[in-house]
Amino acid sequence: MDFDKQRKRMVERQLVPRGIRDGRVLTAMGAVPRHLFVPPGQRRYAYDDCPLPIGPDQTISQPYIVALMSERAGLTPGDRALEIGTGSGYQAAVLAAMGVTVWSVEIAAGLSRQAAANLGDAGYADAVSLRVGDGWTGWPEEAPFQAVLVTAAPLDVPRPLLEQLDEGGVLVAPVGLSVQDLVLVRREGGGYHRQSLIPVRFVPMRGRAESPSEGD
Repeated sequence: MDFDKQRKRMVERQLVPRGIRDGRVLTAMGAVPRHLFVPPGQRRYAYDDCPLPIGPDQTISQPYIVALMSERAGLTPGDRALEIGTGSGYQAAVLAAMGVTVWSVEIAAGLSRQAAANLGDAGYADAVSLRVGDGWTGWPEEAPFQAVLVTAAPLDVPRPLLEQLDEGGVLVAPVGLSVQDLVLVRREGGGYHRQSLIPVRFVPMRGRAESPSEGD
């Protein structure tokens, strides 16, 4: 299959018409070989306008959602980003292709190992640090970050992730139950300013996020 042609068509037909304008995001989405981040049996669908399964109860997000989250994060080359939910590694690769250094936490060890292999195959391993663990606590020893992207849905934004934002930094996360709001939270002036972007559907965040006493 001509994956390069499919990737170009994805950018032109799925991203630009929906309002993605950041040239760095469009260039990265047009460069990262998404087909290397899905299971071999799914590769013919890699550039379709939909999420795809990457394992039990796990998906790689729709290309538009990856582009939207990357754009709204407002990152520039040299920035530092924390990702919660490595999954297949595709979102991290897109950020790396934008010149961003990424720290990514995945609760499932098998997925993290596969993501490491995918990032290596695609040529982005040097820009992405991986950790197996509960994303609720983030990666505090590497904070602060200019952006935090959460790719699994908690009931509300974990406080530790907000605290790891740099001043002026943003967090982008799906929040809620079966259907969620994609929210953007900016750390500014000693507080956090939150806005809802669009309705989305992500897999639930696991670990501490599943506990009824998740509040702090």
